[in-house]
Amino acid sequence: MATSPTELRASSATAGLTPLPAKLPQLDGLHMKARYRADRRGGDFFDGVVAGPRVVFLLTDIAGRRAEAHPIAAEVQVIFRAKAQEIFEPSTANESDGIAQLAWHLNRAIIDAAHGVRMAPAFVGCFNLSLGILTYHNAGLLAIFRDREGVPVLETGGIPMGLFTHLTYEPALLAFEPGARLLLVTKGVSERRRGSATFGGESIRRLVENSNTDSASQICDAVLQAAHEFRSHPLSRFYDFLHPRRRSEHDDLTALTLVRAG
Repeated sequence: MATSPTELRASSATAGLTPLPAKLPQLDGLHMKARYRADRRGGDFFDGVVAGPRVVFLLTDIAGRRAEAHPIAAEVQVIFRAKAQEIFEPSTANESDGIAQLAWHLNRAIIDAAHGVRMAPAFVGCFNLSLGILTYHNAGLLAIFRDREGVPVLETGGIPMGLFTHLTYEPALLAFEPGARLLLVTKGVSERRRGSATFGGESIRRLVENSNTDSASQICDAVLQAAHEFRSHPLSRFYDFLHPRRRSEHDDLTALTLVRAG
């Protein structure tokens, strides 16, 4: 039975308006893991629910420090869990229409919870476990897919959530062959800086391309470790001292990986 919005709000209030952790069961044919590295000082947030033969998930990077971003994420989680179950639980659910509806509700939830504009790059997806097809909307996060055809960076397809109330959403489809994988990272990873250099999408794409593991956890850990080491160069501290305003506002390092079992 799905948790009601009232019960979720009560749980969030008890937790001090902090999002509840995602607790996904063992998924048939899909390995999905999300990893946060070190202290969570910003607004990175992941959640996922199983709805019938589908797993619906959200990764977002809500602008602002933890104290202001996490209460927003807690409110958004209420809407995400309730609407994901409502929309995708029926066996006849249309996944493209469902993602468009869910993205609309999430965008509105961010604006309502923030009491105004709050930039939130996000990726919302529905993976059909029986068909191996991902239906998704990417609103500003770096997403890298790998299968036998190559290692493309997925187009974003939309502006970040939380900026405009009247938006329409056109979800995309992605077929996962056995062994295919998708890596998502938040801005803290893709925009990681060392002096004037940026860790960037090409570095992350090469990591995915050269990875020899089918473990979603290990893929997440590898990219987060690489981003951490890139930023930890001793010269970075000297550069930050000289240019304090150029420090990245995105302190969180978060990765999410999906791997279809071979």
